[in-house]
Amino acid sequence: ESAIESYKEALKIKPNYAAAYYNMGNVLKNQGDLESAIDSYKEALKIKPNYADAFYNMGIALKDVGDLEAAIESYKSSLNIEPKSYDAYFNMGIALNDIGNLEAAITSYKEALKIKPDYAEAYYQIGVTLKGKGDLEDAIASYKVALKIKPNNAPALSQAHYLAIVMSDWSYAKTLEKNLSIGLLEGNLSVYGLLSLDDNPSMHHRRSTELVKSDYRFIPIFNSRPIKKSNRIKVGYFSSYFRQHPVSMLSIEMLELTDKENFETYAFHYGPNIQDKYNHRITSTFNHFINVSHMSDKEIANLALELEIDIAIEFNGFMKDERVGILAYHPAPIQINYLAYPGTMGADFYDYIIADKIIIPEEQKSNYSENIIYLPNCYMPQDSSRVISDKPLTRQECNLPEDGFVFCCFNNSFKITPKEFDIWMRLLSKIDGSVLWLLQANKSSEDNLRAEAKKRGIEPNRLIFADKIAVEEHLARQRLADLFLDTFNFNAHTTASDALWAGLPVLTKIGKGFAARVAGSLLTSLEVPELITTSEKEYEALALNLATNPEKLATIKKKLADKRTTAPLFDTKTYTKNLEKAYTQAFERYTNGLPPQEFEV
Repeated sequence: ESAIESYKEALKIKPNYAAAYYNMGNVLKNQGDLESAIDSYKEALKIKPNYADAFYNMGIALKDVGDLEAAIESYKSSLNIEPKSYDAYFNMGIALNDIGNLEAAITSYKEALKIKPDYAEAYYQIGVTLKGKGDLEDAIASYKVALKIKPNNAPALSQAHYLAIVMSDWSYAKTLEKNLSIGLLEGNLSVYGLLSLDDNPSMHHRRSTELVKSDYRFIPIFNSRPIKKSNRIKVGYFSSYFRQHPVSMLSIEMLELTDKENFETYAFHYGPNIQDKYNHRITSTFNHFINVSHMSDKEIANLALELEIDIAIEFNGFMKDERVGILAYHPAPIQINYLAYPGTMGADFYDYIIADKIIIPEEQKSNYSENIIYLPNCYMPQDSSRVISDKPLTRQECNLPEDGFVFCCFNNSFKITPKEFDIWMRLLSKIDGSVLWLLQANKSSEDNLRAEAKKRGIEPNRLIFADKIAVEEHLARQRLADLFLDTFNFNAHTTASDALWAGLPVLTKIGKGFAARVAGSLLTSLEVPELITTSEKEYEALALNLATNPEKLATIKKKLADKRTTAPLFDTKTYTKNLEKAYTQAFERYTNGLPPQEFEV
């Protein structure tokens, strides 16, 4: 603030002082006041039309407010004046990538590299764009070049590791792991992908905290909004996932059942505009569905403040298309981390996290920066209206053996580590005619997993890959499997819910962190705790026992079918009432002048 006043004093003395407007723009940009920053850069350019740095920094501010086309034009103007500005080419590439012009983005990064051949960040961004195109092999090659130049570049390191495990290239992933220590890196790690690296809640907390400290040092615009009780509590959900995505697929019925007499619901949508059936269901169930994709984080926060949102729900977290910066401005008196990101956000601007007693046990509370709201059963909502296709499906149609035992795991490939895979291959070696049924991810992953099977003495053709099909049919085909084998550090979440809804037993090993305890929470709420193990040895022994004891497996399947309608897990009406009680209790604490505090519903 003092710097801005000083620049204003300079301008009183010398009104045509372009550098003062430019530097004031930089301060305003760093403060997050992007619109004022843009105005200040424009004033500088009126005085000095060939001011390359002003065009460049205005481009950054325009990108941050979401005006990507104007940002690209501003970078071009900067380059017309200063054609050797590799940073302008680099940032223009990011803006081009963000509008979906991927080829032009790559061209722009390559122009930056012509000027600065050792520009590690440009190689990293080429990797990001190639990954977006689905060209995984070339993407990881580009990350490797970035890391050769800067071995401790945190974004390149974490993204290269994530892509390696997506491709099931465990040997390369292993070479990167020794460098993933916080404190030795430049920049920020991508925390979501690292949840599958280790089941270490204190490390998950530390990574999140470091990321938040680095990226979200905004001055909050909300400190003590006047306490206001109204007839309806205003709840705002902030997400890019209002379409066919696990977050929406799990929460849709809960949102539809929300008591609209006591709650007024707002969706703040900042993701791609995909109008599928889930998007249509969601847009029709919210009282207000607002597309804020074109707005900056601060503008969205201001809008939430103007609309007097009482409870802001982080419905994205550190996942793809995240906009954590919105709630960093603290636009609502109560802010809750819920459902999307399976872990702590590590930030003081989240008051609560929605959990249950299985997800966050007593001994792990210290690894969560939020106050915990404990729901009485599983924290995860379910859509009990999900339809399972009645289209007849045979094992032959799915390339499965008619009589052999079918182990399956429909988790994303990045969740599979050598620890589980070793056990799975030992099971295949002990059960004649058995197969492992996996979800098709990418060709590299399939090739690598088949090669890993061969290394362990298993014929590669005993790994069967299921292609992606409609959700209803995917639910139906799960009935062709015998046993779902869960992953350890990062459990099956929505995939476990799908399997249990279809009547397929899910065998899990419960861990320490949030992501490693979800399947355990689901099974507890379904009242089938006998499928929860606590060690790799117990997990392997129970899998073998179930695969060789058809009567025991049949008993569990019958129990699953019975519990589907009687246990709490799929009772979405009761779940919704409990969540509403949680919101109401948090709101009443606030209106009574009490600070956020852990509580049970």
